[in-house]
Amino acid sequence: MNRTILHWGTGAVSAVLVSDDDAPVRLASLQAGPSQSAEPTLVPAQPLVEVFALGHGHARANLRHTASAIGDRLRYATHTTQQSAGWRSLVVEQIDPATGLRVRSTLRAAEGVAAVQTWTEVVNEGAAPLVLLAVTSLATGAFSAEGDSIDDVDLHTGYGDWLGESRWERVPVRSQRGLVQMGLPSHQDQDARGALGITSRSTWSSSERMPTGVLENRATGSAWAWQVEHNGAWHAELGERLRDREGELALVLMGPCDTEHQWTQPIAPGESFTTVPVSVAVGGGWQGALQALTQHRRALRAERPQPEGLPVIFNDYMNTLMGDPTTAKLLPLIDAAAAAGAEYFCVDAGWYDDSLTDWWDSVGEWEPSTVRFPDGGLAAVLDHIRAAGMAPGLWLEPEVIGVRSPMADRLPDSAFLQREGHRVVEHGRFHLDLRSAEARAHLDRVVDSLVLDLGVRYFKLDYNITAGPGTDLDAPSLGAGLLAHNRAHLTWLEGLLERHPGLVIENCASGAQRMDYAMLTRLHLQSTSDQQELLLYPPVAAAAPASLLPEQAGNWAYPQPAMSDEEILFTLATGMLGRLYLSGRLDLMTSEQLATVRQAVVTHQAIREDLARSLPVWPLGLPAWDAPEVALGLATDDTTYLTVWARGDEAGEIDLPLAHLAGRDVEVEPLFPPTSSWATRWSRADGVLHVTPSATRTARVLRIRPQS
Repeated sequence: MNRTILHWGTGAVSAVLVSDDDAPVRLASLQAGPSQSAEPTLVPAQPLVEVFALGHGHARANLRHTASAIGDRLRYATHTTQQSAGWRSLVVEQIDPATGLRVRSTLRAAEGVAAVQTWTEVVNEGAAPLVLLAVTSLATGAFSAEGDSIDDVDLHTGYGDWLGESRWERVPVRSQRGLVQMGLPSHQDQDARGALGITSRSTWSSSERMPTGVLENRATGSAWAWQVEHNGAWHAELGERLRDREGELALVLMGPCDTEHQWTQPIAPGESFTTVPVSVAVGGGWQGALQALTQHRRALRAERPQPEGLPVIFNDYMNTLMGDPTTAKLLPLIDAAAAAGAEYFCVDAGWYDDSLTDWWDSVGEWEPSTVRFPDGGLAAVLDHIRAAGMAPGLWLEPEVIGVRSPMADRLPDSAFLQREGHRVVEHGRFHLDLRSAEARAHLDRVVDSLVLDLGVRYFKLDYNITAGPGTDLDAPSLGAGLLAHNRAHLTWLEGLLERHPGLVIENCASGAQRMDYAMLTRLHLQSTSDQQELLLYPPVAAAAPASLLPEQAGNWAYPQPAMSDEEILFTLATGMLGRLYLSGRLDLMTSEQLATVRQAVVTHQAIREDLARSLPVWPLGLPAWDAPEVALGLATDDTTYLTVWARGDEAGEIDLPLAHLAGRDVEVEPLFPPTSSWATRWSRADGVLHVTPSATRTARVLRIRPQS
């Protein structure tokens, strides 16, 4: 038997791939640090790629997306490497002799980052057409090191919902609802039939499950953090396969597929299909892996032009005007936001509504209301924002047309997602199909007019419905139509930013229902929730850096004149370690209350560049939704910023392990507010900060600096 071993990496991350004459290419090792020259002691059973097609299903019956007949038949053909613009890449090609498929797996890594991005291209070089049912972006035996056991692996996985985003749990892979020990070796070395699946449907990519997860081996400390980088449907799964009569944990990451998403894709001879990209980061423990994924996200964003600065945005929606703006309401609010130090002011929903009642199913034309803004129109309001020293912004929901909108009749049926000849309707709205030239031209006219005629410099792009499984108009399947629309949506966003490079664009979808790195490599910040209860927001804000960069995490702070002093501090602290996303009736506040808001803004502005190079730490772990104490740290080489929320009914000492500072003397100082009645005590030997809040339902932001 001839064996081919490929060693590839950057020095920060390394991969070892193995293929034999009688087996496909497998990823034998993925680890932080330089590649080892030795031959791997264990080679996983799981192939690097799985491909399912009509007439070519499973090699062995199961309900997983592994053990495909084509995947088992693939054989190594060639590989190439490339280095450019701070990235290194490896392309491995395999051939299926039965169908003539050529399968290309691309792995690429940024210099200095312990993470790999990967995707798969399938080219039909055979004589007959094929209908694809599923293609993995990555399939691999997780960890695959000597001594690894499924028994020792935990899955960190996140759940989402409107107002309940970023809810994480840690569960053993060997659990009642996971991969139980079933005595597989006694059944002629067959794999398990089922899998632990994680699936997101339709176009809210993070509404049900987060497109990020972590696998951690408790025994070895190894951890892999992964993300699916797609603004539509995706699937991940964990399955058990046998390797030398031992259980092997197989990880599969992919975009849409047949069984979960009604996706099929014909490819004629000469045609190809490319999967959505996914990424895997490696590190010591789950926090180390998420820190490596944080660095990887910055490398992905650095490939695209970014606007200068990290401005503080005031938005008039949350607990404030709530979609009912008028000139009379906005002008004093604009002045108060400017006095507080905001740099952008966004007029949220309602600016296009003349009815002053329910505009939900009439949106889509996006013409400024003349009723709401009688004196000089919306232009006069935006001029007032500029005169106050801020850049003006508007809320926009570009992908929908209300059923009562004039645009519903002006645009052809082909501009909308359809099923069986009917436009898709959800919650009184049609859904645009951005494959359509007419749909894109309409949106381009809207955006260009708002930018060029009104001088808008910021858009909050919202998305409050989903499209179902997809469209069958000019598509071989519902899922294929939806995938093509998803990709056209990204292309439209890229064109918008090419025409207007100075724009700052927020990603929103009923809060954070579409929080993925297809969107967030292109857009600049993310609304992390629509949560209006200040006591419920901390677990969302604290968990957000598991899913996105701190500098993209738009955590709402909505101080109100009726709040107590502690409540004002609480909500402002929630927005501090991220992108301070300000709202609230600042125009009705006392001078002392507004001074507190101003202090928060100034403090955030002083540290925001630090936050944009920080790595997250979670002294209390990713928080449970009802946790009485919640904490998030953002650490640079010389400073750790720490927000602590005390939400319980009783005030008591909170122990906060900061392992990265253990054994060092530190200075702990209150950052916001700059004076604090909280008691702090540092345990140098074990690296634990002991904090005693002065009251219940309070929050503080601390700055911790090593002294040696």
